[in-house]
Amino acid sequence: MGAEVLTVKISSVQAVALAFVTYFIGLWIKNRVPVFQKLSLPAAVIGGLPFAFILSGLRVYGILQVDFDNTLSTVALLVFFTTIGMMASLKLIKYGGLALILYLIVSSILGFVQNLLGMSIAGAMGIDFHYGILAGAVSLMGGLGTSAAFGPYFETTYGIPGATTVAITAATFGMVVALVLGGPFGEFLIKHYKIKTPGTQHIDPATTPNATKNIPAADTDNPAAAQLEPHVFDMSILEEEETTDVNGVLKAAGFVFVAVGLGAVLSAYLNTIITLPAYIGAMLVAAVIRNIGDFSGMYRVQGGGLNVVSEVALTVYVTMAINSLKLYELIHLALPLVVILLAQTLLMIVFAWLGYFLLLGKNYDGVMLGVGGIGFAMGATANGLANMQSLAEKYGPSPKAWLIVSLVGAFLIDFVNAIIITWMGTW
Repeated sequence: MGAEVLTVKISSVQAVALAFVTYFIGLWIKNRVPVFQKLSLPAAVIGGLPFAFILSGLRVYGILQVDFDNTLSTVALLVFFTTIGMMASLKLIKYGGLALILYLIVSSILGFVQNLLGMSIAGAMGIDFHYGILAGAVSLMGGLGTSAAFGPYFETTYGIPGATTVAITAATFGMVVALVLGGPFGEFLIKHYKIKTPGTQHIDPATTPNATKNIPAADTDNPAAAQLEPHVFDMSILEEEETTDVNGVLKAAGFVFVAVGLGAVLSAYLNTIITLPAYIGAMLVAAVIRNIGDFSGMYRVQGGGLNVVSEVALTVYVTMAINSLKLYELIHLALPLVVILLAQTLLMIVFAWLGYFLLLGKNYDGVMLGVGGIGFAMGATANGLANMQSLAEKYGPSPKAWLIVSLVGAFLIDFVNAIIITWMGTW
């Protein structure tokens, strides 16, 4: 018998600490490696992915197994999506306009086509077509949460062995691909179509010698760059101008955690009717809290404070998720699953290019919508927003795209996707 693998357990608090360490290591590397800036790779990917590869290598060779307690990762996920729900002011949603509706329609079609593609390849390779759905909209459009929810459902309802493992493995693959592909894809669109970005539109040529160049917003040593440094996904710029202070952040956090608590009750009820990700209840409650305040005037959720809570939760969640990726599970992918996922990746590129970018407008908002779509349609809305954040730090924010991707990717598409998955599973 071989020697027992040494197992190290990382507590939830230690996992958060490690997430901050790997994030800032990634940020440090990104600031010193021009190619990473050029590709607009998120700092969480640069710092976290090599760490995940090292841990997976140690696990494969039987040297060390690291088990993460992801309790606080789940809390960060709930908090982040709750902030998205709290940004869903009806007064702001109208800002999305027709583009929001079209984005939802295109995303719904993509989820349907993901299933069709997966089912077709599964059937052609002689395996149950349900595996095609698990490697389609369940794991990619749905992500890890939907995979964890629908995996057991497929096992018990359709008798599909290993459905949960297949779905979670496919979702892991999607997360990695989305994070690596998103930034470079956005860079390609900007360069190929010569897209005007906020960084090239708001500099006065008469006073700025380098006005013809894209100046990264993070370049605080350049006075021209200082003009381009609004919050990377600041929805408050669509509202009244305000100053973000400690009180505003605490007030926003208070609203968010009240919504998380009440949302847990609502989610438990909703899941007796339809299978949905755990954060949907909190998002619905948050939207109600936000709009009651907006229309009654009894209280106000400060947009700036909400942005701070949102950005911290997003950074912590994405980095923790990458650090704990079980990349060694991808080694055991069966050939049919590998073929399906490679085909899904090509499908995603085509949809992001033709469906999101060209259909919704060959402009900077369209670029961001495509980049965000790659993230949430290949595994996680948070990944799409992280990719958008990385581009925004370089080229400037796109509040409209941020709003649309947030509402569709984290909220509206989950309802549609659950219906598509349940319906196509009965074919």
